[in-house]
Amino acid sequence: MTGLLALWAPTRLLLLLLVFKVYVFPGPDVTGDVSVIYQGWYEVLRTGTFPLDDVTWQYPPGAALAILSPALLSFLDYAHAFFVLVLLADLAVLALLWNTGLRRGRTMRGAWVWVVGVPLLGPTVYARYDVMVTAVAVAALLAGARRPRLMGALAGLGAMLKVWPVLLLIGAVRRRAWVAAGLTAGTLAALFALAMPGAFAFLTFQRDRGTEVESLGALVFHVARHFGWEGQVLLNYGSVEFLGPHVDAVSTGALVLTGIAFGWLLLWRLTAAAFLPHTPADAAFVAVLMFTTTSRVISPQYMVWLVGLAATCLCFGRSGMRVPAALVLLASFVTMLEFPLWFSHVVAGDPLGVTLLFVRNGLLVLATLVAARELWRASAPRRQEPLAPRDTDDAPLTGGLTSRASRGAG
Repeated sequence: MTGLLALWAPTRLLLLLLVFKVYVFPGPDVTGDVSVIYQGWYEVLRTGTFPLDDVTWQYPPGAALAILSPALLSFLDYAHAFFVLVLLADLAVLALLWNTGLRRGRTMRGAWVWVVGVPLLGPTVYARYDVMVTAVAVAALLAGARRPRLMGALAGLGAMLKVWPVLLLIGAVRRRAWVAAGLTAGTLAALFALAMPGAFAFLTFQRDRGTEVESLGALVFHVARHFGWEGQVLLNYGSVEFLGPHVDAVSTGALVLTGIAFGWLLLWRLTAAAFLPHTPADAAFVAVLMFTTTSRVISPQYMVWLVGLAATCLCFGRSGMRVPAALVLLASFVTMLEFPLWFSHVVAGDPLGVTLLFVRNGLLVLATLVAARELWRASAPRRQEPLAPRDTDDAPLTGGLTSRASRGAG
């Protein structure tokens, strides 16, 4: 723990100094989302309604909790209070991973991945509310097999904060987790819908997004610009996107890839036979990798989710996600280089910007393929093998489809 804190403390102090602007990080100011956009939403939310006229509000209603949270530190101004709360969420993730790493059959590798991975993203990581959501997701996965209802409730809460934590349930074995998630998300959605107008306006805003310049599909237009493509790069729906000929086709292609990813995950879930304690974390990591990589938008803060899930996987001694986790860490560092450090080169589509995107997105694609292969290999049906000793935390949750059926869905 001493070594972890010895690295965590100075790196997080540096992140705070950067977002507090004691030191200025090169590139565009990443704190504007908090001091301008988030604070603007905060003022609207305090009146009892969602930002109905703001197309940049593209989040489920539970996001209001994160945006309003700086009110807990009323002695600080909004932006500074937000940064401090993100720091506390960061520390909470470390505490969860460290506590899990001390248990039998677990390792401290997960805590090290988190401590190293977060600062690789630069100041952006503290200037978005994604660390808060990731903390909820990590807590859900670590509840896992021992407390399925708690896992489900936290996954439902996370889904109301930023949708993607619903993917945590892809590897859930117990039906109780799904029921708890549905009840939690449904209750919160109903409360927000009744209490505040415009709770689900975000669905329309999200649907109308295009192809963001950092996404996998954007590489088509980065290359096409050098061969006479006549589109534009403009700020649209809160992000820098490509607009022009064939953008709709590429955006549709991204949605098709996401559909294929969903189909693969469904096939895996229906055929998987071996469910060990690390399987839910591994499956969640693969699912979020797939949906992030195929998305029309790959914002830098999305990498926080992957770092958190990779860290959770590596808490388990038998998880096979070490190589994908390393690839995610490399992709995180390249992400900091492309945003904010050299984002102007990305927008311009010059050789440096395009190279950074090819490397970062290539690392994500490779991580996705390797992780999916490992998940399939580890849980696919196979010849009967001796079960792991039942006096360890790595004993199977089920010995296969037959034994699962005989126990009941639970």
